[in-house]
Amino acid sequence: MPALHPMTAMTRDDGDSGDPRECYNPTVFKTLVIAAWFLGATAFAQQQPTPTPSAQPQVKLNYLNVCGPSEEEQTQIKNALDTIPSKAAFIQDFEITRGVTTLKDAAPAKFVRLRREFSPESPFLTAQFSLSTDAASIVETLVLRTRDPKNFHEISFEDRATSGAASPQAMLTVDTPVNRIRVERLTKSSVVLARCEGADQSAYEPLFRQASNIMAQYRQALGLRSAFRSDLAWLSGENSARHNEPASEPKKKPK
Repeated sequence: MPALHPMTAMTRDDGDSGDPRECYNPTVFKTLVIAAWFLGATAFAQQQPTPTPSAQPQVKLNYLNVCGPSEEEQTQIKNALDTIPSKAAFIQDFEITRGVTTLKDAAPAKFVRLRREFSPESPFLTAQFSLSTDAASIVETLVLRTRDPKNFHEISFEDRATSGAASPQAMLTVDTPVNRIRVERLTKSSVVLARCEGADQSAYEPLFRQASNIMAQYRQALGLRSAFRSDLAWLSGENSARHNEPASEPKKKPK
């Protein structure tokens, strides 16, 4: 019978498992132990949660210098003003609405609004004029929306007066000058120029003057002084006392 190699495993006939080293080649056993350790370490690593970054996402804030826009922003406002046609051509359709808005811890505000569409040949799509009043002020706003928002989406003009100093009718009659211009752009921040008390804004007077002239032209083109006649009376509250009066009793016919 040939002699067994010293590293060869011996088989037991009595069914007893015995020492594992008696049943397996030591090299195979070592390889199996290393493989088992590697698999266990891999499974443990997979069970560990992925660490989340502790850094918070950055928040970017844009501040608008409405009292003193840069030269580039002034140019953008000027270019937007120059695209507005001096003679507006509207289609026949129009829409007039009026209502009351309420805010928390504030007095109710009444408004009237006129919306008209430009003719298809115009570079602008719609014009919307609104006049609102509350216990503190009267605000007049004109918004012109472009047909192609490549350069800018819309431009708005605003002026206001103290409620006790003027009436809604007077706001339309005297052509109140604009005190705020805003150019809205779809992919960039807005460009705003506003009147600021105490600030030297002499460099921006040409822009305010041009905007005020446009506002005056569109008051006339929209027919505000005639189309809003009954709505302005409602806005001023001229008919409120009449509406609150109790109905008079019908006169009895003499017998």
